[in-house]
Amino acid sequence: MRNTLETRLGIFFAIALVAAAVVLEMAGSFDTFRRGLRLQARFDNVLELQPGDPVKMAGKQIGRVETIEFADNKVLVGMKITDATAVIRTDSKATIRFSGLLGQNYVAIDFGSPEAPVAASGAELETVAQPDMSQILARIDGVARGVQKLTDNLSDVDLEQILVPFTDFLQSAGPDISTVLSNAVAITDQVRSGRGTVGRLIYDEALYASALETVTNLNQTAADIQATVDDARTLLADVKAGRGTVGKLVSDDTLYRETTEAMTQLKEIFQKINRGEGTAGRIVNDPSLIDNATLTLRKVDKATESLEDQGPLSVLSILINPLF
Repeated sequence: MRNTLETRLGIFFAIALVAAAVVLEMAGSFDTFRRGLRLQARFDNVLELQPGDPVKMAGKQIGRVETIEFADNKVLVGMKITDATAVIRTDSKATIRFSGLLGQNYVAIDFGSPEAPVAASGAELETVAQPDMSQILARIDGVARGVQKLTDNLSDVDLEQILVPFTDFLQSAGPDISTVLSNAVAITDQVRSGRGTVGRLIYDEALYASALETVTNLNQTAADIQATVDDARTLLADVKAGRGTVGKLVSDDTLYRETTEAMTQLKEIFQKINRGEGTAGRIVNDPSLIDNATLTLRKVDKATESLEDQGPLSVLSILINPLF
């Protein structure tokens, strides 16, 4: 091969073409010529996202950002998904994230639910807002300033002024503190040896036996109460089922009908008495009967008085005369 100018120019153009292809591949420009699924998402803030930034699913790049435009007081981001193996659902959500503190921003898309249908080209995904990195750094800066201010305040404090009163207090209260600690040790020894009220409560076997007996009695009482409750439930079940005297009284419709019929008849009797019908009605409502009864009682009273005046023999002759 001759080392001619044409040969050199050919090699140079070939190398330049390969380099341009590599640069375009790294920049993602070849994605423009690839077929893919175009999706959209609306964000309140794109957080310095730029066209050409990657679109990832589970950390794997599946496409790139094509367009970023304003729409209805939001930012509409257009994406092109070139990975045919990526399955994006209609309920998948898009989030703008960043790689590290100073890394490149990208759009992350989650898998969505398995039962949701696959998103078609032109579909708009729901979005999840991410905190702005500048706001996070501002808050961190505020915390750092607060820590610095606290450190400065502590540096102005004389520790000796704080420790000296505390040391004086310990020196003055040292005997009292020692007495309290000695008393605490003595009380602990008494409790450990079973002396005193607390020691007996902890170590006395008789108290344990008494407490155990009390618990046993309580358990027996609880069992008796449970048996009573069970009997009451059985009784109520019998009453509801109409068994027994009480159950028949509560559930038997015949007794109810007979009682209702008796009350109706009694009501009719009282109504007849009030109207003056029948013997009882006449007795209650006829004034002449009362007058006759009163007159009869008067006559009997007079006859009694006359008999008392005549004496026993006269009365006997009056009774015997009609016989002869």
